[in-house]
Amino acid sequence: MKNKKLISIVTPVYNEEEGIKSYYTQITKQIDKLSDKYDFEIIVTDNCSTDDTYKILEELAKNDKRLRIFKFSKNFGYQKSIWTGYSKAKGDVAIEFDCDLQDPPELLPQFLEKWELGYKIVYGIRRSRKEGKFITFLRKLFYRIINKISENDLPVDAGDFILIDRKILDHLVEVDDCDMYLRGIIFSFGYSRIGIEYNRKQRLKGESKFPFKNLLQLALDAVVSQSILPLRIASYLGLVIAFFTILLSLFYVMAKIFFNIYMPAGFTTITVLILFSTSVNAIFLGIIGEYLARIYIQSKKRPITIIEKHN
Repeated sequence: MKNKKLISIVTPVYNEEEGIKSYYTQITKQIDKLSDKYDFEIIVTDNCSTDDTYKILEELAKNDKRLRIFKFSKNFGYQKSIWTGYSKAKGDVAIEFDCDLQDPPELLPQFLEKWELGYKIVYGIRRSRKEGKFITFLRKLFYRIINKISENDLPVDAGDFILIDRKILDHLVEVDDCDMYLRGIIFSFGYSRIGIEYNRKQRLKGESKFPFKNLLQLALDAVVSQSILPLRIASYLGLVIAFFTILLSLFYVMAKIFFNIYMPAGFTTITVLILFSTSVNAIFLGIIGEYLARIYIQSKKRPITIIEKHN
């Protein structure tokens, strides 16, 4: 078949020497089934692994010209790694797969089928996942909170397992965001979308390179990049506190002038008010500082990632 469409598979990796061969075997198994309809490229971005991940990839690439590898000069993070893969994609469409294969490659034909129907974004909806009940609850809660406060319509229970059209890839290349929340950026572009439900599998080899602190950082990036609600809350609550302060002041003044009520200086009351106002100021200064810090970092115009090696 002439003029076959090119499909880009994008995968970020970090210290995945135990699972990289299994990933490659499973991905190539699926794309070989579709080789009569499509051409494929596999883009792997290595976040400066300290094990033999890159060496294994180099060996695999010697026998498979579809495999393109980019190794960073340091660990720039998961989101930036995916973005770099998208920016290097040559395909008519790109789809992200994690190396742990918790998002099953068997869904690739379904994603492509929806894309062929005209959808520019096809995303996976996690019906269930193999992890603790508490962390699952936190994830579900976060998805719903970020959807409510975001200025964009973000689907719930959807991660970075997303297929995106060439038009969106071209938009992503122009993104210059030092603390990006990639799925939020993708859905902010608009375009037609559809979700496919699936059960997320358990990692079979290796360990997760995304600890809880990284999840918290990703959540913070999501809130700050997708909403200015925290700043508005600071403003609104500041106005509310100012309003009640004025009422309280008027009460004391009227009680003294019109009713001649003696009110001794209340040490406890003053202390509580001072501590309360100090705490509120500290919280809101922290919120404002978070936004200002990101503006400061963004103003330096540093590269999103630096590629040290590529095959």
